[in-house]
Amino acid sequence: MSNDLTVRKVLVVDDEPDVEPMFRQRMRREVRAGMYEFLFALSGRQALDVLEEHPDIRLVITDLNMPEMNGWELLDALGDQWPDLPSMVMSAYGDQANLQRAEKSGAQDFVVKPVDFEELRGKVAASLDDADA
Repeated sequence: MSNDLTVRKVLVVDDEPDVEPMFRQRMRREVRAGMYEFLFALSGRQALDVLEEHPDIRLVITDLNMPEMNGWELLDALGDQWPDLPSMVMSAYGDQANLQRAEKSGAQDFVVKPVDFEELRGKVAASLDDADA
């Protein structure tokens, strides 16, 4: 693996202001170890801007209910503009209908809020490893 792929960028999209500090605190070991770099956006529209600025993002984790552009609209845009970019949904609404819709929208996985960070670590690693294969 080349050096530029060592740190893998993950974009987290959620309009809740406590998500960024929570990720930074709960994933700090992985960040310090140089495994991941987390970027954050507060809406789907802002996520598209971040993706344009950082074409080396390797995974998008998105909430569903957000202003401007919701998670479903973001997943559609990802499928159109970045069809090979893995994505994951992170939502409090983990019912069967949302799970199926997320899968149909191209999301590789679904994480139910409140987030179990041990579960999330495994899903992020698996998603990125699959993308690298």
